[in-house]
Amino acid sequence: MKIQGKMFLWLSVFILIMAVVYGVWSKEPAGATALVMAFGLSVMIGFYLAFTARRVDAGAQDDKEADVADDAGELGFFSPHSWQPLSLAVGGALAFLAIAMGWWLLYFSAPLILVGIYGWVFEYYRGENQNQ
Repeated sequence: MKIQGKMFLWLSVFILIMAVVYGVWSKEPAGATALVMAFGLSVMIGFYLAFTARRVDAGAQDDKEADVADDAGELGFFSPHSWQPLSLAVGGALAFLAIAMGWWLLYFSAPLILVGIYGWVFEYYRGENQNQ
């Protein structure tokens, strides 16, 4: 985590220099303000990572002699056969289409979204996949 903290802090220095150069050359306040805010966000992330790195053990990314496989581990469980994302995608597409076409379309998209969320959350609590 130390290297990520250093990277973000150096990035924040670069963004600050670019904000000053952009502000002086362009005399445009919106872009300079956006760059100063990006500097602030980068400092916050860098400080958090550097602060946290002192409290946790060194990871494989902090060892210069480490291999890529040293940081490998379990990524989690991903359902290989779930239909719920399709329901959420269709419901979400109809919900965004409702903004352009008319709010009445939300009456059709809301049930699809709710069924998709409910099905995805409780997918392994019922049916044939209950004991996985």
